Amino acid sequence: MTKLRVGLLFGGRSGEHEVSISSARAIAKALSAEQNANKYEILPFYIQKDGRWLAGDEPQQVLGSGKPLLESENAPNPEENQLTNSQKQTLERWQSPSQVAEVDVWFPILHGPNGEDGTIQGLLTLMQVPFVGSGVLGSALGMDKIAMKMAFEQAGLAQVKYKALTRAQVWSNPCVFPKLCDEIEATLGYPCFVKPANLGSSVGIAKVRSRSELETALDQAASYDRRIIVEAGVVAREVECAVLGNDQPQASVVGEITFDSDFYDYETKYTQGRADLLIPAPLPDNISRQIQDMAVQAFAAVDAAGLARVDFFYVEATGEILINEINTLPGFTATSMYPQLWSHSGVAFPELVDRLIQLALERHSVKSAEC
Repeated sequence: MTKLRVGLLFGGRSGEHEVSISSARAIAKALSAEQNANKYEILPFYIQKDGRWLAGDEPQQVLGSGKPLLESENAPNPEENQLTNSQKQTLERWQSPSQVAEVDVWFPILHGPNGEDGTIQGLLTLMQVPFVGSGVLGSALGMDKIAMKMAFEQAGLAQVKYKALTRAQVWSNPCVFPKLCDEIEATLGYPCFVKPANLGSSVGIAKVRSRSELETALDQAASYDRRIIVEAGVVAREVECAVLGNDQPQASVVGEITFDSDFYDYETKYTQGRADLLIPAPLPDNISRQIQDMAVQAFAAVDAAGLARVDFFYVEATGEILINEINTLPGFTATSMYPQLWSHSGVAFPELVDRLIQLALERHSVKSAEC
């Protein structure tokens, strides 16, 4: 039987570079598992932090060590000696390895900007090759928290109050900025959360309880992104549901995140022992079913495909379920919430990876037939 060559694309130009490496290592292990080894051949591709694509020994080295490859570790290309530094950088960023042509289906596991925001999905779409996960629209909507919330609102999904801002408003003249803060205080109150609209893994997010903290957080968020969102705080349990599929997606069991820190920030998320995952979440059956239904609705609202993790707030005091966000390319290590939710739903990690590749092929064949 001819093996399908899976282009495992990882690394990337974002602050989640190391997380991507961890996810890629887990996927590579799953593709090498007994039930998948005869079906797939792994062709790893590593994107360095400077944007250079590498194939062959270097990606294997990164998968083996779990550590990023330093830019200086690249072997120089003799043909580049006659180019200026600027020309070399342009060539390196736009020149893909020849092994790209050998790939049958891509498995991009690039977290954060330049990976799950529609950019790499646009490139793979132009290449007319199947790839795991959402397309350009679903990825872009899933990455931009403001556009995402607008899509949820249109779909009738309940969510916390929020206000969308721009960097220009935050870094405006001294007369405008205080009025902006006044409006936030009047409409959202304290505590509230200030977030860059287009960063993942809780990067740049701050919980604020006073005017001075609000001003500082807005300035910090504006340094990360030109689009900013401020959300009202809510006393609630944080629960998550995984979705798998294309046009007929399925929802997993519901899981809950518990933690001792003030909120689920970057340090809590990625420091072992700082947070606990309860799967299945100790919730009434009717609440779990509502969350599963809303997860599938959210998946359709942003036109997601393949996989997504949908996060919710469950306000136990009132019985309200509020959607927080959707992540169209969630963390994918064996201990990440998305694979764990499916494991508890009866889909083991190697099977999950296999199903995602088959979903990618299915979606591509449908698109090809439409052309």
